[in-house]
Amino acid sequence: MIIKKFQANNETDAIILAKEELGKDAIVMNIKTISPKGIYKLFKKPLVEVTAAIDDNITYKNDKEPLVKKQNFPDIIYDDPQDDKENEPVKTKASAIEEKLNNLQSLLEKQMEEKVDNKKANQKSKAVNKNLACIQLIYNQLILNEVDEKFANQIISEIEGTLKRDSSMDNILSSVYQKIVLKLGQPKTISLDGNTPKFVFFIGPTGVGKTTTIAKIASKFKVEEKAKVAFVTSDTYRIAAVEQLRTYANILGIPMKVVYNEDDLVNTRKDFEDFDIVFVDTAGRSHKNKNQRDDIENLINIIPESEREIYLVLSATTKYRDLITITEAYSEITNYNLIFTKLDETSTVGNIFNIRMFTNAPLSYATFGQDVPDDIERIDAQSIAKQLLRGQ
Repeated sequence: MIIKKFQANNETDAIILAKEELGKDAIVMNIKTISPKGIYKLFKKPLVEVTAAIDDNITYKNDKEPLVKKQNFPDIIYDDPQDDKENEPVKTKASAIEEKLNNLQSLLEKQMEEKVDNKKANQKSKAVNKNLACIQLIYNQLILNEVDEKFANQIISEIEGTLKRDSSMDNILSSVYQKIVLKLGQPKTISLDGNTPKFVFFIGPTGVGKTTTIAKIASKFKVEEKAKVAFVTSDTYRIAAVEQLRTYANILGIPMKVVYNEDDLVNTRKDFEDFDIVFVDTAGRSHKNKNQRDDIENLINIIPESEREIYLVLSATTKYRDLITITEAYSEITNYNLIFTKLDETSTVGNIFNIRMFTNAPLSYATFGQDVPDDIERIDAQSIAKQLLRGQ
């Protein structure tokens, strides 16, 4: 079999060239337009390329030229109306050749399609593998910063469906960052909303820094907002706690009351009815002791819900498993907002994210030292997200 390509200014001329060189039984396999590339397209016209083939083993009974030419160019077979019977074997053989060539062309086209599909599949696979590699790095970083595996997997699964096939590392990182910020939410901080006096209770385990945290927040209201502030403490189990709060009260010029039971708080509420905000320091009771938890719950319930806010104070250095136990115990008492202390004593902030996800309680403040009133600020979701995604 002989297969050749012929180029001309138009389709008819190209087929005539094929006929002249290969003979009347040439089969057109393909016709396409070839456009000049680059700067040449400004000066040259497109050409038509015909791919034709002929079986080099064909023999003929005579050399008669065709009298009628078919207009179906892709199928160059000629009929002689004066001698159909004589040319019938030639036509039959030409049809067989055409069928073989058509089958060959179909096979070649199929192979080309498979190559293109395989190339696309390989490109897609490479893009997917690149995405997976980036995602794995980010996942490992979250785990390194002590984000719980459950929540890390949740973040990854939520962003995977939004990624393009070949996303850059920056785009993937940005998607995870935004997802973390959204999950952390806006901080819920103390404000004066007109319902005065507002009683703000601080609850939590012993040793987490409740008293110092109260002093930091109270001083800002006293100095920056010129609010009328008072202190109450029910932490009569530790003499040092009462004296510590009294010291802060004296420095800030703030009145302070010690309450031993619910009746004392009822009377204190009357005493401070002209104040803007009253900060209540509760005892650091064991979250495992139900009776002690009941004491705190009874004290809180003295104040109507519309006039109180509750803040659970936790140390960022506490083990995640213990934080789960603590938050579950206090959830039985009341709804609360979250304050994290001692950020200066830990290198990771994964637990802040974990507990926010576990409790769905709003974040509020974070403290990072003992200086009053400086070492406290609203929890910044963007800052936390950056810390979770960067190295130690």
